[in-house]
Amino acid sequence: MLQLMITKRIGRRQFHFTVQGPNLHEVVAEYDRLSFPDVAACGLCGSDNLDLSSRLAQDKFKYTSVKCFDCRGDVTFGKTQKDDQTYFLRKRENGDLDWQAWKKPVEGK
Repeated sequence: MLQLMITKRIGRRQFHFTVQGPNLHEVVAEYDRLSFPDVAACGLCGSDNLDLSSRLAQDKFKYTSVKCFDCRGDVTFGKTQKDDQTYFLRKRENGDLDWQAWKKPVEGK
């Protein structure tokens, strides 16, 4: 079994991922599933106070995102339909990351 350690920088934090497979091709294929870039700063406020976050909505939808602790904005990971184990950060049509501002929940909804 071969292993490859990958480091991704999200803001000021580093996250270490280990992928493994029976041969070099499979290890690189697993590495490609983490096809998102490092994220240096929030696309809304410029802060580097970022972290990875996950949540479950309506007891069935799983979301993973990069969240800004300063402005509470986030950019959500997407998954491909063909392979739901391949993750990418959502982008706008111009190629910028699709940062979303935090919206205060409306009471009663």
